[in-house]
Amino acid sequence: MDKKLSQRKVLVVGGKSDKNTDLIENLQQCFDLTVVNSTQEAQRLLTQQSFDAVFSEADLYHSNSKEHVSEQAVEILNTIGEGVCLVGMDGIVLWENNNMADYDKTIKDGISKVSHEAFEAFRKISYERASESPLKHRKRSFIDPESNRYFELITTPMYDENEALTQVATVIWEATDSRRLQQRIDAIDKSGRELVRLDAEAIKGKTVEQRISLLQDKIVKYAKDLLYFDHFVVRILNRKSNQLEVLFGVGLPQEAEDIEIFANNQNNGITGYVVATGRSYICNNPDTDPKYLPGLPDSKCTLTVPLRIYDNVIGALNVESGKQGAFGEEDRQVAEIFGRYIAMALNFLDLLVVERFETSSQAADNLSRELSQPLNDIINSASLLIEDYIGHDDIRHRLGKIIDNVTNIKAAVKDAQSGPKGILGSHRIERQQQDPQLHGKHVLVVDDEMFIRQTIADVIQKNGMIADTASDGKIALALISQRQYDLVISDIKLPHANGYEIFSAVKEGNENTPVILMTGFGYDPNHSIVRANREGLSAVLYKPFKVEQLMMEVRQAIVAR
Repeated sequence: MDKKLSQRKVLVVGGKSDKNTDLIENLQQCFDLTVVNSTQEAQRLLTQQSFDAVFSEADLYHSNSKEHVSEQAVEILNTIGEGVCLVGMDGIVLWENNNMADYDKTIKDGISKVSHEAFEAFRKISYERASESPLKHRKRSFIDPESNRYFELITTPMYDENEALTQVATVIWEATDSRRLQQRIDAIDKSGRELVRLDAEAIKGKTVEQRISLLQDKIVKYAKDLLYFDHFVVRILNRKSNQLEVLFGVGLPQEAEDIEIFANNQNNGITGYVVATGRSYICNNPDTDPKYLPGLPDSKCTLTVPLRIYDNVIGALNVESGKQGAFGEEDRQVAEIFGRYIAMALNFLDLLVVERFETSSQAADNLSRELSQPLNDIINSASLLIEDYIGHDDIRHRLGKIIDNVTNIKAAVKDAQSGPKGILGSHRIERQQQDPQLHGKHVLVVDDEMFIRQTIADVIQKNGMIADTASDGKIALALISQRQYDLVISDIKLPHANGYEIFSAVKEGNENTPVILMTGFGYDPNHSIVRANREGLSAVLYKPFKVEQLMMEVRQAIVAR
């Protein structure tokens, strides 16, 4: 035998065939022979070793039709947006499509490492399990080769006819945007839970004024720190006037907050349109958008979403940015969910109670009814997003957590149903034993709602005092100019005047006359409470309140005088 021939390495593919037995025996006498049973094994060895010749059965190779199909498959793999590659047991890439080839070395090194680790994990799978569909054993992984980029990989084992693991197929795509969305959904979930937890804590002991301040701080914190909203305003719908009044604003000039906006889709800006129609709105060019009203100086992009409770829109969250194209569909989705949480928190804190109730049982029923639909709306929104993000397991998992958290919130509602929700207890107040410090005192009650006005007047009179009433600011100012009162109790939101104007008129007549201001919404667009507090306001009553609380403030105000 020629020694030179015996040193030549020859690879034979398809050696098990009976018709190849004689050929193999003859070749073994002349060459350094390696025999494999499949093209997959041959491909693996060809990437690891050098051979001088390859012998193979013709039927192991593709026919013309199969070659055409193979070419189409490669073309498809080169067309899809994801990177696709085949990786051998040692982490070496055996084949890659065009998108995979475009990745830089750092990313490819990460792919090789993950694929090799997956190969080792698949190696431990028993043959019985390996005979199942390989998709059942696929492995999901992530790599973060750069601080600002994030990639997701799916690795699937590939077995030959002998159930031997030969290589793995890896699909990779950039998941940076999905990762960011996932983080923002986490932020929504966290902020929503915190807002509701704040409500539960407030019911257990904090004053209404403290609750308002805490709620505002929470909303601002999560909007800025987690959702990256630095310039925004929350407006609440006054259903009587149809005006959208500022609850609070952050980072916007005062003149922007002072603009009168009504819930109308014509001539009332984007916010008026959103509340009137219930549709979110992204403005990518404030300079040319006819709906845009002046807001942030040099604003380049705005996002406005409705605040929903029930099927009703009770206000809007308007966000502005000085960056062109700052808001997209993802921002709209997360802002809408955040808006629902804000609306629910406001309602849960009794800041948006419009109807008044005579009994606590009616109030408890109303609380349960009012929260049921908003909670369901959040579940529905999260469920729709789950459908939109099929294949993004982390995002779907976090959306599932939102649904679980809302379910837990429903259980907490029962603990709040016994809280006060109106001017309660008036029907149980009989004529009281006369308090000499209150007897004969003259009190003016000012409120544009007849039920509230008359209820307070009845309580005042049952305690031995004299009550005058006024249904608007004009009547109240006229009465104040005509006589001296021992106490004035006034709502801060009135036709023809606001609470501070009433307060100022009383103090101008007699600076020692105490004034108690009331509000049924928890916000103060004219800053009546803040301004009056600096000048000697006796107390603030946040509707709804109990009769006992009313009389405590009345007694303290008159005695202090």
